Amino acid sequence: MVLRDMGKAGLAVLVLGTAACATKSSGDDPTTTAGAAGTTGGDSTATPTTTAESTSSTSAAPGSGSNFHRVNLGFVSAYILYRDGEAALVDTGVSGSAGAIEGALGEIGLGWDSVGHVVVTHHHPDHQGSLGAVLEQTDGAPWYAGAGDLGAVNASTEGTAVGDGESVFGLDIIETPGHTLGHIAVLDAAAGVLVAGDALNGTGDGSGVAGANPDFSVDMEMANASVEKLGGFDYDVALFGHGEPLLESASSAVADLAANLG
Repeated sequence: MVLRDMGKAGLAVLVLGTAACATKSSGDDPTTTAGAAGTTGGDSTATPTTTAESTSSTSAAPGSGSNFHRVNLGFVSAYILYRDGEAALVDTGVSGSAGAIEGALGEIGLGWDSVGHVVVTHHHPDHQGSLGAVLEQTDGAPWYAGAGDLGAVNASTEGTAVGDGESVFGLDIIETPGHTLGHIAVLDAAAGVLVAGDALNGTGDGSGVAGANPDFSVDMEMANASVEKLGGFDYDVALFGHGEPLLESASSAVADLAANLG
């Protein structure tokens, strides 16, 4: 299988958070990080929103040319990685998030026609919920998921299974099973940015990192092994499905976390 690899030039990163209902039975993942500073969690009374509001912008990886811009709308985040007028979308939020994604694209001077790739980190509905709407808007952009989750992702077109050693839009795919069996993360090695999905979680104040939430993970032994695996890569910034991004020394923090998981 040959995937489109645009090269590993530094990417700019736009972070998009989407509020949603969080119920254990649905697979949504409100996260509480035990033993870490701050907590994050879903609001069971919240509803999806389709408007994007910029809340912060900062340098993501000094010297790489990458930028980080966050649009925080709630307990879950999706990510737009872009360069040279093209973009990859990592996760799509809950159902009803397409309007917020469109607004976020507009804030960086892009539109749906720039989205050439969609990566789904795992099949939970707070991450794949707007995939169908996104594919409609992008005229069926190719989408990718881990082999173990591909069949559980709902889409009108056939996706491509990806795993270790493969890349999409210059993003290295890393198999990180445990939260779900087919969970994947993506790494822009040149820019030093990891998009971890729910293999990791951020803390409420952005000062730390926690592992996968055991309440919503299928195999914690595998999940902890995936934390150890992610700690072996080199990146400055870690972006999470839930919680605040970790903006410096992220891989060291993940390696420290892995060493203390029991």
